[in-house]
Amino acid sequence: MSTRLYVGNLNYRVDSEALAECFRAHGTVQDAHVVMDRETGQSKGFGFVEMSSAAEAQAAIEALDGKELEGRSMRVNEARPREDRRGGGGGGGGGRRGGGGW
Repeated sequence: MSTRLYVGNLNYRVDSEALAECFRAHGTVQDAHVVMDRETGQSKGFGFVEMSSAAEAQAAIEALDGKELEGRSMRVNEARPREDRRGGGGGGGGGRRGGGGW
């Protein structure tokens, strides 16, 4: 079963292919992509790499966490599942109901 890794603190010049190449020495890279800003098209400085096994992913973490790529020290760890972003409901106004006279 494949394991997905988070890779942070990437130099903005690093693209998906360069990221994959960096991880290939530690196992089979099934997917690698650098997250890009939708509006500007510029890298957001982080990405994800999917390794083919947990053992390969662990080897990549041990070898590459803190290693320099294009002048910046990468942060590499196992990616956490994305949290639901829908946020909590809409509160609502308190206020008093009814007019009520004395």
